[in-house]
Amino acid sequence: MRGNADIVVAIDAGHGGEDPGSIGPTKKYEKHVTLSVSKKLAAQIDAIPGMKAVLTRRGDYFVNLNKRSEIARKNGAHLLVSVHADAFRTPQPRGASVFVLNTRRANTEIARWVENHEQQSELLGGAGEVLAKNTNDRNVSQTLLDLQFSHSQKEGYKVATKILREMGKVAHLHKKEPVNASLAVLKSPDIPSVLVETGFISNPAEERLLTTRSHQDKLARALAKAIVQYFEANPPEGTLFANRGQQRKHTVKRGESLSVIAQKYGSSVSAIKSANNLKSTSLAVGQTW
Repeated sequence: MRGNADIVVAIDAGHGGEDPGSIGPTKKYEKHVTLSVSKKLAAQIDAIPGMKAVLTRRGDYFVNLNKRSEIARKNGAHLLVSVHADAFRTPQPRGASVFVLNTRRANTEIARWVENHEQQSELLGGAGEVLAKNTNDRNVSQTLLDLQFSHSQKEGYKVATKILREMGKVAHLHKKEPVNASLAVLKSPDIPSVLVETGFISNPAEERLLTTRSHQDKLARALAKAIVQYFEANPPEGTLFANRGQQRKHTVKRGESLSVIAQKYGSSVSAIKSANNLKSTSLAVGQTW
């Protein structure tokens, strides 16, 4: 139905198969942590009306880095979240970080995309169609790709900031601001992308935490909450979130409950609580959000 499309979130479990990623002091593998957290995050996203998760891998196998972005693109992803666990040569460093694409890597990718006419048509958000019609105009390609990367970088930074704020409530932060980096999985010009380091698997205490179901649940909930907050504030056109966004403000009336309000807006109690940072289902008359 027009205006009710799902927001698609591509969730990328780092490493896999013959690539174990980093290995902790008691031989716990990063690839297992990332898959577990990613599956939990996907379940959280799928439970929210108007959102759909796509996993780049569902089991213990390796997916080429370029293929990960392709999977996101083929599924029309509005966001790519790559889940990892950090490591260092000494056991002391700890905490979570979020990485976004740096400008230097973006410029390198722009130059590559300008030359790659065949791939240009695959870009999301209407850019592919425009570029397909202007295959011989390098200026058009350069300008449009520059705009695409700038937009993706800016939106990725917004998502990263919200993720750090929510993760900071359930885990120690290694870096309190998004970190700019040249990472292959972040290089999509048409999909805002972030790489989340959930903690240091090389730190004995964090290795224990990262392999604990309860902590993985907390991380997944924090990530889902941040993602919902971002899309509530920045709903893609044609989605259910954008449709709801036209009447996002609600003032609680006497006798109303969260379930009644959720039914009115075609949402769910959990989605409304998550999007509005509500700690309980108790409401006060006159409360607005």
